Amino acid sequence: MSFGLTFEKLIFIGVIVVILLGPDRLPHYASQLARLVKTLKGYANGAKDRMREEMGPDFDDMDWKKLDPRQYDPRRIIREALVDDEPTPVIKPPVAAGATIESAYAQRQRLLREGKPAPFDSEAT
Repeated sequence: MSFGLTFEKLIFIGVIVVILLGPDRLPHYASQLARLVKTLKGYANGAKDRMREEMGPDFDDMDWKKLDPRQYDPRRIIREALVDDEPTPVIKPPVAAGATIESAYAQRQRLLREGKPAPFDSEAT
């Protein structure tokens, strides 16, 4: 998140800070800011080291750019999922020579004409 801060705005904020703090207190606050940055960097490195210890050798093999939320593009993800999938083979039931395959509707109509109950699938309802 950049909050819309441009380089010019940062310089303007810096000038305002220098004017407000004055030349007497500026070195003290600059050293505190440097200490804060070093502390935050130490926390980040500590977290990285701990992740490396807990994940083991998989940590170095991980492609961290794929986990970046800015890389999330649903259209790309769907496109890759559709392209990468191999087509599933269609399994056809064996048909005897000269036999015809009767549709489910035709089977139902035939059974009703013969006076038999229509097929019922309890899992389909």
